[in-house]
Amino acid sequence: MDSEIKEEVPVHEEFILCCGVETQVLKCGPWTNLFNEPRANKPKLLIFIITGNPGFSAFYVPFAKALYSSINRRFPVWVISHAGHAFVPKGKKILTTSDDSNAQKIDDIYGLQGQVEHKLAFLRTHVPKETKLVVIGHSIGCHINLEILKLAPELPIIRSFLLFPTIERMSESPNGRIATPLLCWLRYALYVFAYLLLKPWPEKIKSFMIRIGLRMMNLQSEFSVLNVLEPFCLANAAYLGGQEMMQVVKRDNETIRTYLPKLTFYYGTIDAWCPTAYYEDIKKEFPEGDIRLCEKKIPHAFILRFPQEMAGMVADWLKDDLSKI
Repeated sequence: MDSEIKEEVPVHEEFILCCGVETQVLKCGPWTNLFNEPRANKPKLLIFIITGNPGFSAFYVPFAKALYSSINRRFPVWVISHAGHAFVPKGKKILTTSDDSNAQKIDDIYGLQGQVEHKLAFLRTHVPKETKLVVIGHSIGCHINLEILKLAPELPIIRSFLLFPTIERMSESPNGRIATPLLCWLRYALYVFAYLLLKPWPEKIKSFMIRIGLRMMNLQSEFSVLNVLEPFCLANAAYLGGQEMMQVVKRDNETIRTYLPKLTFYYGTIDAWCPTAYYEDIKKEFPEGDIRLCEKKIPHAFILRFPQEMAGMVADWLKDDLSKI
């Protein structure tokens, strides 16, 4: 199945200006601009993936491909980078749209709320209003997922999946206790270190180091992941992480209660960002909700080792919804 996905699933890469910020969008399927598709070919539904932090879209490609294959390639699957987490390679064309008029309205676009507005602006300007949506959030993408439901009830979202959701008490989690002082108090030292160490490196050296790292982790990427060693992107990821620690404190029970029939939560048993106690708490609060606990010991960063397994589960959960479209 892996070789079939790798060889046959088409993935289209675009760099666009969204709210005035360079943004990478990776699209599984033959569709590019949904507005330009003939009515007969225009998909009725789009599966939209919001990444964790860092928001490096390329690492989600195996998951997106596997999901696209698992739904029999009926509907496109798109992955969007976070604002400031994508650096356009030399020679790549940046697509613009006349609808990108929101840049001046979004304050602190690299921060947590800015990232929410960034995704909303994309959905409003790049997806036709009649196109139904399935939104998949991973990690902090789950918080963004819930915010989109709250802020844009007019969007035709039929299902939302929250995978390994960091939606509460992030700084109190085992990983949060380590990350909070680094991201909130020592962030500027990390900036200086990243710029002094990585900025002078030629692109060839960065590419070589990334290839070694991917080989050591037994990973492959068909798209550039140079953003991993780009100080600008790393600084924005650290800035967003610091805001996550400070702002993602209380679970948004009101939004969850309002949209509970559309929500599926998936918690890990070995997840140091959202421990099983968080699963038990939300399960008590919403006993009627579709709130699941992993039985396969899949880690928080499932995209690195278990993309096919997660894609198969999500596709299975979607069967009833897709059968009605």
